[in-house]
Amino acid sequence: MMRKLLFPLLLSFAPLATGRAAVPSPWASEGTQMVLVIAPDWQTASGHLRTFERRNGQWHAADIDFAVSTGKNGAGWGLGLHESPNDGPFKAEGDGKAPAGIFQIGMAFGQAASLPTGLDYRAMIADDWCIDVNASPLYNRIVSVRDVGPEAIAGSSEPMRRDIHSGDHLYNKGFVIVHNPENRPKGGSCIFAHLWRSPGAATAGCTAMTEPDMDRLLLWLNQAKNPVFVLLPDTEFQRFKTPWQLPDLSLNK
Repeated sequence: MMRKLLFPLLLSFAPLATGRAAVPSPWASEGTQMVLVIAPDWQTASGHLRTFERRNGQWHAADIDFAVSTGKNGAGWGLGLHESPNDGPFKAEGDGKAPAGIFQIGMAFGQAASLPTGLDYRAMIADDWCIDVNASPLYNRIVSVRDVGPEAIAGSSEPMRRDIHSGDHLYNKGFVIVHNPENRPKGGSCIFAHLWRSPGAATAGCTAMTEPDMDRLLLWLNQAKNPVFVLLPDTEFQRFKTPWQLPDLSLNK
């Protein structure tokens, strides 16, 4: 199924909730798809991705299973659907860490006119940028120069058509991980799942994979199933799997 995003070109990573709960209600009662990445520890720049579907209140493996690369400096608690503990490292702008926690999955994006996915989709053009400038009122938003003017993207390092501006393929296809939905300055911005630069190459804070793995994931994801993205070091997964209603991996081998 192909879904094309028809929203205006000025997009924000929309706020998901005004408060947080120990059990994240936006997905605990409604979400039926989960992308789960478990890293060995807080420092490692890689992990293993698995997918799950919820049926009759139980998570079941969905048969997508592969290695990914993550932030070059490991991970830190991010801002999402979860309540971040007071201990452990925390994600900040430019720190090279992938955000840990539970996050809504947003739109898919790419350079093609359409992609086979159940997510809302937006074809990016050369004018589209994600703003990673802390002082900008457009921080953590995808905008078009045609709407906001060239001054508004000054200093940003995140063109959404990297093939044009940066000479690489990383954003040829991917999807938004809705981190920092309230767009708090310095909280971390422009977090995506995207293609990796080379096998196992670490990222600036996103989650990266091969193109065939991305294709399988995009085809499986369905916006109507309220999918979530979960990234945790193994110790934190063990710590929160019961209160956060995460899958029991012993039953899903």
